[in-house]
Amino acid sequence: MDDRREDLRSVAEIWAKLDRIEQQGLVKHWRVAEAAQALTGFGTLRSTQLPPDGEWGIWTILAGRGFGKTRAGAEWIHALAAEAPRRFALVGTSLENARSVMVEGESGLLARVPEGDDVTFVPSLRELTWRNGSQARLYSGGEPDSLRGGQFDFAWGDEFAHWPRAEATLTNLRLATRLGVHPRLLLTTTPLPYDWLKALLAEPGVRVTRGRMQDNLANLPAGFIAAIERKYGGTATGRQEMDGEIIEDLAGALWTRALLERQRREVGPVGIGRVVVGVDPPAGGVNGVCGIVVVGMGDDGLAYVLADASVAGVRPEGWARAVVAAVDRWRADKVVAEINNGGDMVTALLKSVDSNLPVLAVRATKGKVARAEPVASLYGEGRVVHAGTFAALEDQLCGMMASGVYAGPGGSPDRADALVWALWALMLGDRVPVPGVRGL
Repeated sequence: MDDRREDLRSVAEIWAKLDRIEQQGLVKHWRVAEAAQALTGFGTLRSTQLPPDGEWGIWTILAGRGFGKTRAGAEWIHALAAEAPRRFALVGTSLENARSVMVEGESGLLARVPEGDDVTFVPSLRELTWRNGSQARLYSGGEPDSLRGGQFDFAWGDEFAHWPRAEATLTNLRLATRLGVHPRLLLTTTPLPYDWLKALLAEPGVRVTRGRMQDNLANLPAGFIAAIERKYGGTATGRQEMDGEIIEDLAGALWTRALLERQRREVGPVGIGRVVVGVDPPAGGVNGVCGIVVVGMGDDGLAYVLADASVAGVRPEGWARAVVAAVDRWRADKVVAEINNGGDMVTALLKSVDSNLPVLAVRATKGKVARAEPVASLYGEGRVVHAGTFAALEDQLCGMMASGVYAGPGGSPDRADALVWALWALMLGDRVPVPGVRGL
C-alpha cells in the first residue's frame, strides 16, 4: 500500500507540472490521472464535463439540473484563459443571472480559480480579468444588440434555451465569436422543445453532451435531491428538468411548453390584488385528485398563477381543508368550485370547514377542453404568468387538445380544470361568456 501511495505521489508531481488542457486530456483517458487529481486537491471532472475530441465549433451540454453544467463551463473558461491572453463572452439569461451563477455561483468562475492564478471581477464593468490579461465580459440573453461590435475568442452561454431572445442573441454571439485560429462556443442548458434548438443540434460542427441529475448524485446535497424529486418526480417536466430530455409538444395542444416557458417568472409581482382559488373536486373518491389552483391579479395588470395546492388520496374533508388552507395562505377573495361531482354537497362541505368562505359554485355543461380554450388564449396574448414551475399542472395543460381530447397524464386534468375555473373568474367571468358554464 505504501509503495502504491508513493507511485501516486510521483504521478501527482507530474500532474502538477501539466497545463490545464493537458490535465483534462489525461482525465479523459487515464484513470491514474483521477487518482493524481485527488492527491493534488484539484478534484475530478467526469468525462461528460470535458470538451469533446475532434474538430468542432459549438459544444452543447443538454442536461438536467445538478448535472454540473456550470462547473464544466467555468473549468473550460479557466483552462482557455490560462493558455494565453484571450477575450471571452459570458452570456446568461440576464445580467443578474450571469453574475450570480456563472461568476459568483458555487460552481462559477470565481469559485473555480486555479491555484496560483488570480482573477479580478469588476461588477460595474461586468468584466473579469485574469493575471495574464485574459478578459471576459458579461452579457444578457435578452439583449442581442449588446453583442454587436464585440469580438471574442471563445464564448460560454448558460441556460441558452431559456434566454428571453434566444435566437437573436445566439446569432449575434456566433458572429462575434471570431477571434483566433479556432473560436469556439460552449452552450449549456436544460433543454426545451424549440425548433431552432433542434436545428442547431443538427448542424455540422456541433457536438452534443447529454446528462442527468443522477450522474452527479455523489456531489449533490440530499436536501436538494429530495426537493427536486418532490417537485418534478413522475412528471414529463421532471424528465426535462432532471434528465435533460427534450419533451416534445403534442400536435394540436392548447398549451405548449415553449408558451409556458415564455410566460414564466421565478417570482411574482410586487403587489397582488384580487386572488381566486379554483377547485375541481375529485370524482374518484379517496383515490382521486382534487385540483386546487391559486391565481391572482398583479399590480402590473397580468394574472399570476401563484400555487398548485392540489391534493390526492384524501377524504372529502381533507381536500376541503386544503382549499381553506390555500384561501388563508393567499388571502383569497373567492373560491370557484365546480359542483358537477357532488352538487350542493361541495359548497356545504367547504362551508363546514369555514362558514365564511366566499364560494362561487359553477356547473359545467360542456367538456373541460371547451372551457379551456379562452383561457389558453389569455396565455397566447401574454396576459397570464406562472410565478414558478408547476410540473404536474403544466403536464396536464400540455395534454389539453384543441380537438376536445385530453391526452395528458392521468385520467382527468383536475389541476388544469381548477386553473381554468380560477382564471375564468379572475379575468373572463364579468365580461366574456365561457361555453358550457353556468353560475349558481
